[in-house]
Amino acid sequence: MRSLLFLIENIQVRRLLERSFHAKIREKGRVIGMIKVDLITGFLGSGKTTFIRKYASYLVEKGMKVGIIENDFGAINVDMVMLSDLDSEMCDIEQIVGGNVEADWKRRFKAKLIAMAMQGLKRVVVEPSGIYDVDAFFDVLYEEPVSNWYEPGNIFTIVDARVEDDLSKQARYLMTSQIANAGAIIFSKAQEAAPEQIQESIKRLNGMLEEFHSNRTLTDEVITKPWDELTPEDYEKLLNCGWHSADHEKLWFDHNDAFTSLFFMNVHMAADQVKSTVEKLFADKKCGQIFRVKGFFQQADGRWIEINATKDSFSMKTIEQAQEVVIVIGQGLVEEEIRIYFQKKRDSEGYDKQSGNHISRDT
Repeated sequence: MRSLLFLIENIQVRRLLERSFHAKIREKGRVIGMIKVDLITGFLGSGKTTFIRKYASYLVEKGMKVGIIENDFGAINVDMVMLSDLDSEMCDIEQIVGGNVEADWKRRFKAKLIAMAMQGLKRVVVEPSGIYDVDAFFDVLYEEPVSNWYEPGNIFTIVDARVEDDLSKQARYLMTSQIANAGAIIFSKAQEAAPEQIQESIKRLNGMLEEFHSNRTLTDEVITKPWDELTPEDYEKLLNCGWHSADHEKLWFDHNDAFTSLFFMNVHMAADQVKSTVEKLFADKKCGQIFRVKGFFQQADGRWIEINATKDSFSMKTIEQAQEVVIVIGQGLVEEEIRIYFQKKRDSEGYDKQSGNHISRDT
């Protein structure tokens, strides 16, 4: 009986939402177009969040009301915090909590889109986790009632301009599934790569497409211009690049078995120690293959710093407020070895002495 009442209640809510939505259209006396949804894919640590900041800012400057949906691989969404200053009347930032299992993510994504359907948005920008399979995006957008309000816009794949040559088969597959459908492949940190490195990276991406028998070969859709040099004309081209429907072989595996995120709460470390600690962590093979380290540290003077690091890059900046947490994302991670690097605790003056630290695991 409860199940029947729950079903009836859900149907009534859905119908109410649909009636309210169409009533708003009639009230305004005009036809409201479909809301386009842009998907920003990219491997772990590729720079998706940084690109979204630039892209969303451009859309807002054009007068578009934008929604951003964040979903990170791990129990704590650090990228959500990194975008918080964009939150305004013209830019609504939402979060999908958890959802490392694809079915869970699809259900939560669908619910979030339905909830956002009547906010007057012109565009929704979605940043899934770096282990995301693009097929799930289309599955949700083509389901009712989502398909009544939304349609696919563009798919961008952000790729580090220096593509590594030692990625696992699972990682190569995920990269393939993303670039195969992208309307534009956008290289990050291109200013740090030599021209021959960029050409080698394109060659490696095409090698992945060939490995998984894709019918696509990358040519001029790869954008290698440094992001600070992107012009309004460049953004307009991106805004209309669409997406590709390219085939590729499927590789079935449990993402949660292949990739792991470890998060450390209440890590206290001085700014001048963070970079050297992270560099040692990436170099330590006993820790496993680390793709990304990100997080926030509060300093002795009350300031907060944000760090975001991959094997080839490290950034640190001061922010207003955050939560003390460090997240390590990778493959084959060895928890006991990684814990050693973050067993830091304040002494009477600050941040130097060693002690135990709380660690949680999300797989």
